[in-house]
Amino acid sequence: MAHVRTYRPDVRVGNWREDVTLEEDTLKDFLDRKERGELMVQKTGFLKQNILKQVNLSVSVGGAVCFGDVVMLVNVCGDNSCSVSIYADLTNVHTHTHTHTHTHTHTHRNRCFLTLRCVSSVDGSAEGEPLRYNQSFALRTTSGFAGGLYLTSDHKTFHKCAKKSRLQEVIMEHQANFLSWWKVLHNDPQERLEHEGLPVPANSKVLISHCKTNQALAVLGQHILWTPYGKEYEVTAHTFLDSHKAERDINHWLLLTADPAGAGLTLLDHP
Repeated sequence: MAHVRTYRPDVRVGNWREDVTLEEDTLKDFLDRKERGELMVQKTGFLKQNILKQVNLSVSVGGAVCFGDVVMLVNVCGDNSCSVSIYADLTNVHTHTHTHTHTHTHTHRNRCFLTLRCVSSVDGSAEGEPLRYNQSFALRTTSGFAGGLYLTSDHKTFHKCAKKSRLQEVIMEHQANFLSWWKVLHNDPQERLEHEGLPVPANSKVLISHCKTNQALAVLGQHILWTPYGKEYEVTAHTFLDSHKAERDINHWLLLTADPAGAGLTLLDHP
């Protein structure tokens, strides 16, 4: 029973030297971890200080989403709205570096780095050019803390799949490759062919399909995960069809931008 003090100031009995050494080692380990910023309270504070910083959304030019725009990826299903966010595992967070992260969704909140994405070109399109339906693009986090992480997915396997639903996993990775390529499709299957090649309107319901697996980005409200940021919904790449062979609401997304006449407000901020 090493945690029981087996000696008094005047009489030391038992393994008193081992107890003293154990206490000294525990204190030394605590101070070393504190100096390296590895304490849980330090990691939590570091995340809140950096990843929850306020960031402004881009204002859409002509109502279309353009390359280089900073947007919020929002799913509106019924009366609820939630946006894609980063879930940083505290065991992998250090005060100097930031590594592998997963993606979840949370209920709509103030715009912060946690939820923002920058529309990036993968085919040489210049910044400022409109993103078009069925055109490949990438979604990466804004610059700064944990910047340059790309929304990535791949075919599910027995060892690599979503935690709760066991469907195709969606994660954030530093490396940009074909696994991080996505394309926007019209939300109405009957009008999809007619809209191919047209600019993607901002703040309108669209589908975001993964280029390699041809699975649509989806949010699963029935699969809840509790994180340091509160209740989150699992994000996966899977196309859910209704009885009419059309994608369901959980596959519909808004590329949300700022309202030019609303002092930085978005469409969802208006009553």
